[in-house]
Amino acid sequence: MTVNRQTLEGNWNEIKGKLHEKWGQVSDDEWQTARGNVEQLVGLIQRRTGETRDSVMQFLEELTSEGGTITKAREAVRDYAQHAAESVQHTAQQAAQSVRSGYQQTEQLVRNRPVESLAVCFGAGLLTGIILGISMRSR
Repeated sequence: MTVNRQTLEGNWNEIKGKLHEKWGQVSDDEWQTARGNVEQLVGLIQRRTGETRDSVMQFLEELTSEGGTITKAREAVRDYAQHAAESVQHTAQQAAQSVRSGYQQTEQLVRNRPVESLAVCFGAGLLTGIILGISMRSR
């Protein structure tokens, strides 16, 4: 794999950070002047550090292949997040369907047995009132 302008431009911030870690004697302004231009970048590093062209090119190739790995990792994370979002949406749809089904069953029960339903509601209300009354009185 060879280093090209598109690879450098696409991952410039990451690459520049790694270049700065290895060759800190090169200033930010100098990095910016060589941005995206492989020949200028290699020449700059050679002039400022005394490194050979081959060692600079090898380092750049390693960086750009790592950049590809970083891009693949980002894509994997994005795919995972998308899958998780779809899973959450599916689960929410299932929960909504379950609530609708429970509501329909309850509605059918009330229609089929209105007197029993009314008695249950009255009893539940009475029991709730008693519990609330006792808890309020104890304060």
